[in-house]
Amino acid sequence: MDNIYIEYDFKISPKEPATEILVAELGEVGFESFVENETGMLAYIQKNDWFETILDDIFILNSDEFEIEYHFHEVAQTNWNEEWEKNFEPIQVDDLVSIRAPFHENPNLQYQIIIEPKMSFGTGHHETTHMMIQHLLELDLENKKVLDMGCGTGILAIFAEIKGAKPIDAIDIDEWCYTNSIENIERNNCNHIAVYQGDASLLVNKKYDVIIANINRNILLADMKTYTNCLEKDGILLLSGFYEEDLPIIDEKASKNQLKLYKTKTKNQWLSAHYKKQ
Repeated sequence: MDNIYIEYDFKISPKEPATEILVAELGEVGFESFVENETGMLAYIQKNDWFETILDDIFILNSDEFEIEYHFHEVAQTNWNEEWEKNFEPIQVDDLVSIRAPFHENPNLQYQIIIEPKMSFGTGHHETTHMMIQHLLELDLENKKVLDMGCGTGILAIFAEIKGAKPIDAIDIDEWCYTNSIENIERNNCNHIAVYQGDASLLVNKKYDVIIANINRNILLADMKTYTNCLEKDGILLLSGFYEEDLPIIDEKASKNQLKLYKTKTKNQWLSAHYKKQ
């Protein structure tokens, strides 16, 4: 792709949890890629999607809790693999799951996922993806039908197959995510994952034992009924992509759709929820 991008260089103090919040808000207005660095992060949006007042409604930029400065300029298409190789650090979840790029040393943990993130979301660094992996660690997924909704890099679908799930559907509306998920699935030698580009309209007549939806509050609320309809009896719905203060409105909607809250996890103001279909 020879697209022209606008690069924003954000200087952030303190970095956490401001960086995670800023990523979430920028993702809502069309930013496609984020590369963390020592002083903050770089954020990228296609020039065709950019407009002069795009940051006017980014709440965290007006917060008194953080100091955030930025400048931006136009860049040609970048060698994203090279950028990620310089900036993408391997991570571990609960000393059980290793998430790394091919050029990182193998720590030989129980589970290993190798990804080339490129311009997709869900590298495992973000709190929501990290918590979703923790939820999946706790589940028996052997021969379970799983949906990874808003799959990003495909990391959660890949981990579900590693834990024995099959078949698995992975869906994302973003073309970069769709393409990157296919590449990462092949890299991890997965054989039971089908990737689709689209939204919840693809879920007609589908049934799953476990649905993973790591998206954002508004989409979760809008699609909750669809998720419920797709769950088998006693099915499990894992939700994330929202803040702790959003749980009451999420839970109210879930309760109206035959879902009972089983447990939650929190990390740096982000929350994930494990629901069971009643």
